[in-house]
Amino acid sequence: MHKIAIRTFLLAFFVLIASIPAHAQVAVGVSVGFGPPAIPVYDQPVCPGDGYIWTPGYWAWDADFDDYYWVPGTWVEPPDVGLLWTPGFWAWNGGVFVFTDGYWGPTVGFYGGINYGFGYFGTGFAGGRWDGGHFFYNTAVWHVDRSVVRNVYVDKVTIVNNNRVSYNGGDGGINARASAQEEAARNERHVAAVAAQHQQAEAARGNQSLRAAANHGKPPIAATDRPGEFNDQVVKAKDAGAPYNPPANANARGENNVRVESNVGERPNGEATRPAQPNTVTTNRPENNGSNNAVIHAKDLPAYEKPPAPNTGNAKLDQKYQQQQEKLVQQQDQQRQKLEQQQEKEHQQYQKQQADESRNQALEQKHQQQTQQLQQRQQAAQQQLVKRQAPPPHAAPAEHAAPAEPKQK
Repeated sequence: MHKIAIRTFLLAFFVLIASIPAHAQVAVGVSVGFGPPAIPVYDQPVCPGDGYIWTPGYWAWDADFDDYYWVPGTWVEPPDVGLLWTPGFWAWNGGVFVFTDGYWGPTVGFYGGINYGFGYFGTGFAGGRWDGGHFFYNTAVWHVDRSVVRNVYVDKVTIVNNNRVSYNGGDGGINARASAQEEAARNERHVAAVAAQHQQAEAARGNQSLRAAANHGKPPIAATDRPGEFNDQVVKAKDAGAPYNPPANANARGENNVRVESNVGERPNGEATRPAQPNTVTTNRPENNGSNNAVIHAKDLPAYEKPPAPNTGNAKLDQKYQQQQEKLVQQQDQQRQKLEQQQEKEHQQYQKQQADESRNQALEQKHQQQTQQLQQRQQAAQQQLVKRQAPPPHAAPAEHAAPAEPKQK
């Protein structure tokens, strides 16, 4: 009965969200009762090649360990020519800290006034610019090897905000509001973080040394030259940006809950197509893949859409690719079943304990976050498999060949 009541409540809740005008900003996510550590001090690794754009490191939240963890900065190929990265940021709102996702767009928008360094000094962007379909690098700000990258210029920047506070508002936070230009950037075309960025966040989440409780704000992996490559070439933090003193009381550290906030501060509008970054509070409504009902539990995820049968012209290679597809389907089915069983078990435990409404809501939000994260990981894996199995560019006649997409590193 409790489970039915909670799911009925959540269905009504998401119907309420859908009824809010499009211009209103809505926050749905995990409350964190204390702010993240300061931005650590670290060097930028050299740009690996032409076309890469720097995405600065940030602190994300892991509800499973009730702790922040550092997602190292890294070089990423943008999803399209002309797009720039607007970093996500933490902000104090309604008595808790919430996270606004970063996004790709033609203009760098508001990112909380946070000084992430390397061109993202709190307002605007000084790392480079697009010109004639090519990205030009400001070597006064970004670490570029001129023998590898030829499109360069020098534009020295005066840094006004030189502190390393990592959140907007609240006690000790940055006091910044969006400029007119940053307000206008909200209404431009936005593209979600690419698979490589999700890969970086997932790799960071699985690395215990990157949790704030372990590194005290000075992560041993502060930056990488490519996403997910946590090898000997990583850049270590030189120092923590400031002393880190999280609350010892677990109740003060925050809790999972569900809330609606219209007209939320200075955060960018959430786009339905922009998925949440793993393990962070998101200002977006949950992904529902076009359905009117938000996906809350693993059993509600849409069926896996198998890619077209391989047709490379090589029978043995096609057979190999087919086996890879079937293996991925089997693995992802097992992952979904495991999460579904875990979620059902937790529902049953809460029923036996006769948990109150707030705890039940917290459980439902936890399940929603788990389900979204699983969906994002599986979609990324599917996309990578399809890309690996794609015919080589020379297989099509030159006059019909599609433009080459950025390589996934």
